[in-house]
Amino acid sequence: MNTQMSREGNPLGTVPVSKLLNSFAIPSIIAMLVSSLYNIVDQFFIGRSVGELGNAATNITFPLSICCISIALLCGIGGAAAFNLSMGAGNDEKAGYYIGNAASIMLIGGAVLGVIALLFTDPLLRFFGSPEEVLPYARTYMRVCACGFPFMVLSAGGGHLVRADGSPRYCMVINITGAVINTVLDALFVFGFHWGMFGAAFATILGQIAASLLVLRYLAGFRTVKLMRQHYIPHREYAGRLASLGTAPCITQLSLMVFQIVMNKSLKYYGSLSEYGESIPIACVGIISKVSQVAFSFVIGISQGMQPIVSFNYGARNYGRVRRTYLLALRNSAVITVTAFLLFQIFPRQIIGIFGKGSDMYFKFGIRYFRVYLFFMFLCFLQPMTSNFFTAIGKPRKGIFLSLTRQIIFLVPLILIFPLFMGIDGIMYAGPVADLMAAIAALVMARMEFARPEFRNA
Repeated sequence: MNTQMSREGNPLGTVPVSKLLNSFAIPSIIAMLVSSLYNIVDQFFIGRSVGELGNAATNITFPLSICCISIALLCGIGGAAAFNLSMGAGNDEKAGYYIGNAASIMLIGGAVLGVIALLFTDPLLRFFGSPEEVLPYARTYMRVCACGFPFMVLSAGGGHLVRADGSPRYCMVINITGAVINTVLDALFVFGFHWGMFGAAFATILGQIAASLLVLRYLAGFRTVKLMRQHYIPHREYAGRLASLGTAPCITQLSLMVFQIVMNKSLKYYGSLSEYGESIPIACVGIISKVSQVAFSFVIGISQGMQPIVSFNYGARNYGRVRRTYLLALRNSAVITVTAFLLFQIFPRQIIGIFGKGSDMYFKFGIRYFRVYLFFMFLCFLQPMTSNFFTAIGKPRKGIFLSLTRQIIFLVPLILIFPLFMGIDGIMYAGPVADLMAAIAALVMARMEFARPEFRNA
């Protein structure tokens, strides 16, 4: 009886959907924007102090940052979805184990990845496609960042656990605190102390340590359920459940990592055969990918704000609210991506110029890449939003498939095939083709899901 009353009185099931989505999505968007600043800020300071080779180095090391985020999303989104589904279904007793297991696995996973990165620095960087002239800069940056991987994972994933507990504003504070510390220390270490790549990386991990401490502080006073020591001991049942629900966003990131490695190697090879050379394409693409991530931060923030609402109401069988939440999230995301498309098509040179000076060839490649590769930017909200929707309703296999569509199923093969006939231009044209195909796949799967009886009768 108490569980039923608690479920019926939960604001996730009673407050108007538009108000709920705003309250959860806006802090999530801010948190994602601030999180993306970690890479943008480093790119800015490095580009203006070290130059093109420094920008290329951050792009070479980016796959390991993506790997950290994949662990964070596996445990963070998986733990949050499992927690909210359990609470919506009235299984309060199990809910705490999902939160505790998620936090522990994040720290362990980050530590293991950091050790691997320190032991195999040069082989990894060469595998990621580093030109020899870029290797010293990438080596310095990677070794410092690797020491902070456990904090990077916990700070990135812990916010999802905090948000699942109904505290999106605290989640925003976590991310803002880390990013502000990173920005201030970046300016001090890079411009003030002239520490270059080392200074930028050191500022990054200090910001992540501060954010992680805020996560741990919140978990100590978790509101919905009281977290005990036994909740933090990894257990196969709870770890397996949260991993299954977090696999889709995790694979999205891992596929992005695979894509990034294939992209770097392709840019290095075909760049060497073009007028641009090896380093210019890698440096430009690094900047453009991180700038586009700012736009995606809005989309991902909205999808993360959607998650607890959709999960709770699907668990409580309020299917009408599930559908309304998803459609409202789609509409808001479309506005963002259309705006980003216009900015990227009209102002590419101005955007690239923010990150330091470069040669004429540097700007020539960057402007063209912006306009061609991101031509279907206005459709890019469909795939991540729908993938996260399927995860939120406890159907991770569909979410996993969608998470693989753009980068792995479509983009990587196209990047390997198109340049055989078009040279480095083939890499540019692979992007919009993959974006269009992934958007179509997401639309088809969403329509099929909402044709199911529970949604038709809601």
